[in-house]
Amino acid sequence: MSDMRIISLLPAATEMACALGMEEQLVGVSHECDFPPSVRNKQVVVRCSLPTETMTLAEIDVAVAERIGSGQPLYEVDQSAVERLAPTHILTQTLCEVCAPSTGDVARALKALPSQPHILWFTPHCIEEIFENLRELGADTGHVAAAEELIAAARARLRRIAETTGKAARRPRVFCLEWIDPYYCCGHWVPEMIEFAGGQDVLARRGVDSVRIQWNEIAAWSPEVVVVSPCGFSLEKAVEQTKQLLQKPEWNELPAVRNGRVFAVNANAYFARPGPRVVRGVELLAHLFHPELCGWDGPGDAFQRVT
Repeated sequence: MSDMRIISLLPAATEMACALGMEEQLVGVSHECDFPPSVRNKQVVVRCSLPTETMTLAEIDVAVAERIGSGQPLYEVDQSAVERLAPTHILTQTLCEVCAPSTGDVARALKALPSQPHILWFTPHCIEEIFENLRELGADTGHVAAAEELIAAARARLRRIAETTGKAARRPRVFCLEWIDPYYCCGHWVPEMIEFAGGQDVLARRGVDSVRIQWNEIAAWSPEVVVVSPCGFSLEKAVEQTKQLLQKPEWNELPAVRNGRVFAVNANAYFARPGPRVVRGVELLAHLFHPELCGWDGPGDAFQRVT
């Protein structure tokens, strides 16, 4: 299907398309699409409408809630660029209004197109549904064999991780934060990642949205490992936010802080985006939870211990 012209409004979908060998057919992306690095040269067709670079985390949280509550868009779609690129396929999602343009935003962008592209909606809640999205993309674009090969390899890696961490004497108490002001637990596929990696997080919400968590809940759980994985941020920003977190006196009493097991991670690469690299994220967590059993041979910008 060399005549395909794909626009991806979702970083995870961009990664999937490239993993299946369709980078050349990818003509438009979102402002957040940055992997593989070569996609940064693609035409950007959607941007965030909030000046997040100059806002605090608390301000972002409030502004996002206000916009969603009032029906205002969080993203601006460049309709003229979409028309010019004339896509045959659009990859987007309905999982989270904060992560990509909403259904209404997409519909408005398509109104002026002379022919309607095929839209693939990626809405995974767990790892298996991420694989299903990859399979659907492969089937729709003529890359079935490549998709099945990627899925099989990913499942084999997950089995190896589970077998290795299953040899551990115990599963440490873990708390994974997806936002630090206010505190948000982890949700959707991340709790499952923690389980594969040999940890336990009773504050996590498997298969559903993350929610605000109160400090007394964190203190009662008394985590032995804290993973700071702020949605939408790379390692550098995660480290900054983790340092802010540890300046709060109450955190000093947690076992994770006392024992130097607080880690900032590259959320964009391995946790927040439901794409192929979540398996690498499981491998990373396994190393953080069970370093005596699991090594890490991945990129150096994947995590940093923060004390």
